[in-house]
This record gives sequence, structure tokens and C-alpha cells, in this order.
Amino acid sequence: MNLEEIKDLIKLVSKSGLGKVEIEREGFRISIKGSQSEPIMYQAAPMVAAPVAPAAAPAPVSASAAPASTESNTSDDSKYITVKSPMIGTFYRTPGPDKDAFVNVGDSIQSGDKVCIIEAMKTFNEIEAEISGKIVKVLVDNASPVDYDQPLFLVDPA
Repeated sequence: MNLEEIKDLIKLVSKSGLGKVEIEREGFRISIKGSQSEPIMYQAAPMVAAPVAPAAAPAPVSASAAPASTESNTSDDSKYITVKSPMIGTFYRTPGPDKDAFVNVGDSIQSGDKVCIIEAMKTFNEIEAEISGKIVKVLVDNASPVDYDQPLFLVDPA
């Protein structure tokens, strides 16, 4: 079994969520264990309401306007395609510390172009675009940890 086959096997285990894979061939044995982490649950801290003066009556009107603008931002993002992380690891925008980023906002990409690197278990995995389009937004900071299926980029397919 060569290095590329081992890398492919590691990718398969990380993508499929398998708990453990063991392969034995002609005196060669490999055992790969996937991560069985529990999903992280987040809970918002309770908000403390401040006393409201009678002159503050217009505040609910402006508060109701805010969700409308949030909804319009959400609908604007809905026309974009999200490039998601295929594995858990550390996200890198550049191939090295003194190198330029693989992609920047405004760059056009084609299917198969390298968009970032994700380091997992001391292995640097080049992530390729599965779609063509224009990078609209980078959603993760360089050298930040990422989870499986976490959004990395927004791409305008038009």
C-alpha cells in the first residue's frame, strides 16, 4: 500500500464518519480510527432586560426594522454556493507563510482549482473547488480550526 492509498483511506474515514477501518495485506496491516466526537451544543446566555423609560417607545419600531435587513442579507447570500470543509483540521489560505493566498475575494475559480489547505493529523490536504464561479467572501480566518462541513467560502456561480 503506497502513501497515496493511505491518504485516500484517511480521507474516506474522515468523510464517511466511520469509527474504525482495518486493512491487512501480505504482511502489511493498517488501522485507522475516525473521530467520534459529540456534536458541540451552544446555548445563548440569558439577556438581562434594562428598565425602559416611557420615552423609549420608538425603540421597538427600530428593532423590528433590524430583522428585515438581516433577512435581506440572508436572501442575498442564498444565491451563492457555499464551499464547505470536507474534514476537521486547521484552515490555511496560503501554501506557506510567505506565499500568496490560493484565492482572494473577487477571484474567479474553476472546478479543480486549489482554494485552501486543511491540515489534519500532520497531513496537509489541498482542497479543490467543486464548482466554478467568483469568490464573494472568505468565511474563515487563516490558521483557524475548522469542523467537518463548516462553510469556508461563498462563491457566485454566475
